[in-house]
This record gives sequence, structure tokens and C-alpha cells, in this order.
Amino acid sequence: MIRLIASQLVLLATALVLGSSMAAAQQGNPNDVVASVGTKQITLKELNEKYDEVVRNTINPPTKEVFLEDLIRYEMGVQEANKRGLPEDPIVKERIRQEIYKGLIERELGKKVSEIKVTDKEMQDYYKKSPEIRTSHILIEYRPDATAEQKKAARDRATEIYDEVRKGKRSFEEYVGLYTDDVLSKKTGGDVGWQTALTLVPNYYNTILGMKINEVKGLIETQYGFHIIKKTGQRSYQEANKRTIRAAVFDIKRRALFDAYFAQLRKQYPTKINKDKIK
Repeated sequence: MIRLIASQLVLLATALVLGSSMAAAQQGNPNDVVASVGTKQITLKELNEKYDEVVRNTINPPTKEVFLEDLIRYEMGVQEANKRGLPEDPIVKERIRQEIYKGLIERELGKKVSEIKVTDKEMQDYYKKSPEIRTSHILIEYRPDATAEQKKAARDRATEIYDEVRKGKRSFEEYVGLYTDDVLSKKTGGDVGWQTALTLVPNYYNTILGMKINEVKGLIETQYGFHIIKKTGQRSYQEANKRTIRAAVFDIKRRALFDAYFAQLRKQYPTKINKDKIK
């Protein structure tokens, strides 16, 4: 019982401190100190500025009392981190560098990115070159670290399967069931669904573009192995997912802004790339 009363008194004291601080926050001048945390003093001006930002960017903001407690904990954490030498920690240093980079990008390009407009014509022009396509495939895979001999063995096996598929004694789906190494698409007869240039590796996608519906082609090599592909569909612009197209065009325009910015910046920071060292 004594412990319970004591804890209640602590809570009451805390509430009185916060309450008096809030009263000062409501009536005092901007330089009034609403809370002291170690070596840090939080002024009414700082509290109000940070709280107003939270209110602007939050659907259901906390009360000012709750926010002040969060601010106090934040200051405690920062001071404790400094005491423990975290600013010199390599991981923390790298994160600081990342935040500095993001801050620069936001300051230099944020407004320009927010003003990007995408027209229906731009979307149609993009879609002519990058339509949504559906395929089924048979995959003869090899490991990422496969030797030249192992890749040759995979190619030889894929060639034999492709020769059999072209003879057409069975349906493509049956050949998938017999031979594919793709466990997921095997359950759907090799079907990998509707895909775009953003969701397929370039070699696979570019091959499909030149194919007719129901045409089968092989061998297409990607980092996953050798594919035997059957094109099963291609959507018209009217049928396509407009949100996906708009996002793709937006990303192209945003990338152009980044490219132009860094092209200018590169003039100030001479860069040399040693491609022969890249393995």
C-alpha cells in the first residue's frame, strides 16, 4: 500500500510539473523555459514550433503534454548517445552522411520533383514501347556461381527440351510440368502473369516484344538460366494499368532531373572510374 501511494505521488508530481509547464507554454513569452533536460533547455518557442509541425503533418496529433514528454525523451537520448561516443561510431557516421545527402536532394530537387506533370500523350508514347505482356516459360536453371561446364550442361539440356517443344507432340503446359525448374510457375502451367519492362529482366522482355501471340521462342538466357518462352497476351493501352504507366513516366522524368543535377555537380567534383578493378 505504501509503495502504491508513493508511486501515485510520483505520478501526481509529474502531472503537476507538466501542467505548470503547459500553463507557462500557454501564457509565457517565447524565451520561457518549459523544460530542462540535463544540459538542454527547451523554450516555449522551440516547443511550439516543433509541435505545430507535428500538427501539420499528423492526422491524429498527440496533446502538447504528450509531445513535450516525447521531446524530453528525445533530448535524453541525444545526450546519452553523445556521452557514449556514438557520433564517432562508423555506422552512425554513415547514417549521418545519408541524412545529409537526403537533405541536399530535398532542398535542391524536392520542389522540382513535386511539380512534375505526366500527360496522357506521354503515357501513350511510353506504352507503345513498353506494353504489358503475358508469358509462360520453361526454365532450365543454373546456379549464380555455376562453372562454364555447368552452364554448358544446362544449355545442352535446354536445347534438347526446346527441340522437343517445337515438335509439338504435347501442349506447352505439359512440357512445363515435365521439365521446368521454376517451382512457382510450374503450378500454373508456366504462366508468370502480366509483366512490364520494369518487372522483367531486359533480355527476357525485349525478346517478348518481337514475338506474336502463342509464338514459342528459345533459348533466352538470363541470370536465372535458360528460358523457353511462350507469349500468351499483350494488353492494349485502354486495357492497361494506367497507374503503373503514370508511375513509370513520372520516374523517367524524375530520373532526368537527377541526371541533369548531378551532371552539373560532377563538373565540381572530377570523377574517375577504374572499370578494370570492378569484378
